[in-house]
Amino acid sequence: MRAGRGFRMFAAIACWLLAGCAGEGPDTTTIRFWTIGREGEVVAQLLPQFERAHPGVHVEVQQIALTAAHEKLLTAFAGDALPDVSQLGNTWIPEFAALGALEPLQERVDASAIVRSDDYFPGIWDTNVIDGQLYGVPWYVDTRLLFYRSDILARAGFDHAPRDWDEWRRAMAAVKANVGADRYAVYLPLNEFEPLLNLALEQPDPLLRDNATRGNFRSPGFRRAVAFYIEMFAHGWAPELSNIQMPNVWDEFARGFVTFYISGPWNIGEFLRREPQLTGRWTTAPLPGPDGVGTGAAGGSSLVIFRGSRQTRLAWELVESLSATAQQQKFYALTGDLPPRRSAWEDPKLAGDEYARAFRDQLERAKPTPKVPEWERIVNEMQLAAERIVRGHESVDHVLEQLDARTDAILEKRRWILAGRAP
Repeated sequence: MRAGRGFRMFAAIACWLLAGCAGEGPDTTTIRFWTIGREGEVVAQLLPQFERAHPGVHVEVQQIALTAAHEKLLTAFAGDALPDVSQLGNTWIPEFAALGALEPLQERVDASAIVRSDDYFPGIWDTNVIDGQLYGVPWYVDTRLLFYRSDILARAGFDHAPRDWDEWRRAMAAVKANVGADRYAVYLPLNEFEPLLNLALEQPDPLLRDNATRGNFRSPGFRRAVAFYIEMFAHGWAPELSNIQMPNVWDEFARGFVTFYISGPWNIGEFLRREPQLTGRWTTAPLPGPDGVGTGAAGGSSLVIFRGSRQTRLAWELVESLSATAQQQKFYALTGDLPPRRSAWEDPKLAGDEYARAFRDQLERAKPTPKVPEWERIVNEMQLAAERIVRGHESVDHVLEQLDARTDAILEKRRWILAGRAP
């Protein structure tokens, strides 16, 4: 009996010591924090500062693969098993706000000395505001703009990036004439919606109408965007290829198969790492607009607190810690993810980055996409419609009429809800 008690006591002490070494113990408060993709690999390096300032608090990080994140979050919501804090893609915020899963944050921001809304790029901040209520704080941002071969453009007679659509037309025509039949001026992957979406966001007409309950794809603005998009294929400036047919865009960019490529900030590091011989022969520029410098979609991820959290105060203090300017700068150094706060861009490494400079410029004008839970379904329909026009040579009027009809069907439940009736 004594030996048994002694063994049990030894085991208990060992377990207690091991728990202490792992940052856990009987008096430890745990904050569960879910991250998506690569950010989860490095965020642990930002947490010691928070934990030192909060003795007895441990942040438990769970990394979720991007491909599984949406389903896992919805499953956790259904099972009442959501974490305290999570990274959430900006386009997912309307869906989880509609589910009632997110904690409103405006009062906490109003009382915060760290999170100041006027320091954030306005379009990025606005992605977190649903029906006038704030549900998230931007963590990192992206927007898509032009990556281009400055040497090829110079050989075609242009010493600067195009600043509007007419100048871009002239540049693409000149590049195509210069590079020949087997190369192209611009790459617009036909299975990606982002190129057309960004052209459409440069128009005054909204993509959805009637309080975002119906499609607005037959509007003059969207038609203008589609016409310019089609023109790039019709003149042979863009190849009719998907990203599956051209899986290694970095090598194709390096060999001059394409001169202009619309992409996001993650590709700065990819091009520098994969194609070091191109240094000095490519750069970035804001997207040209129809009549001047353009805009792009406000993308990225935000930090949210779920309503079921029992640690909302500590969860908010974690959001504040990760949102501090110095933390944002460190996060950029670790990941290359662009910070959403203007003050973080004062870091000399970031301010002096010639490739990031265009992103800083365009982020001031970035616009949120329609803030409805169904948006990802709608934008995929938009991509399929564009491919039917380009590859199938279907009538623009017919395809856009069908796109509006499909969008209206997707938004049927939203119309019922807003009308105050059960679906």
